[in-house]
Amino acid sequence: MAKDFAPWSAETAQGIKTDPVDSNIKVRQEVLPAVNVGTINAVSGEWVGVPTSDEIFYGITTHIEVANTAEVLAPANNVRDHIDMTGFKTIFYAIKPTRAGNVKVEAVMGPEVNSFANLSPVNAAAPLRGSIPTPSVTGGNLINLLFEDNAEALIADVWNIFPIYDSLADQKLLQFKVTNNSGGISTMEFAFLRVV
Repeated sequence: MAKDFAPWSAETAQGIKTDPVDSNIKVRQEVLPAVNVGTINAVSGEWVGVPTSDEIFYGITTHIEVANTAEVLAPANNVRDHIDMTGFKTIFYAIKPTRAGNVKVEAVMGPEVNSFANLSPVNAAAPLRGSIPTPSVTGGNLINLLFEDNAEALIADVWNIFPIYDSLADQKLLQFKVTNNSGGISTMEFAFLRVV
């Protein structure tokens, strides 16, 4: 505990007054943690919590017997048909094929049955494009917001997991278009995990 002068005893400490008043008061000094759990929208009055990283993979979707060169969208199950990246910077996507070989993966606009914030309809399954500031890019040209990998080699019957950093941050209506380029029929499972 630190000590400081009480406002009523400064004159006593200087000898101007002779009242027997203790010129010291105890000042409480401690550090208290503060936790931000969200904000309240000034217009709507709705509380919005702070997002936290996913602990497990979500949106597990199974596409049965996907033909060679066929495209599927994921996630696409009864619970989730798109990914909302609002508040998230990184996404891990995972694919578990029954046949080893190549796939092409693209980030695309989510299904047209959903809106992007308040805008609907959207250009569903269209590649996501935007501008990402990097030290090597000085212009504001639009680019595809995912790697240009047309031939990612997957191992059969295991989860092949890949992170994507920053380029899909805050995308509100996201799906992945996966093209089977393995040379034959493959059943493919898909899942995702988001990180703040």
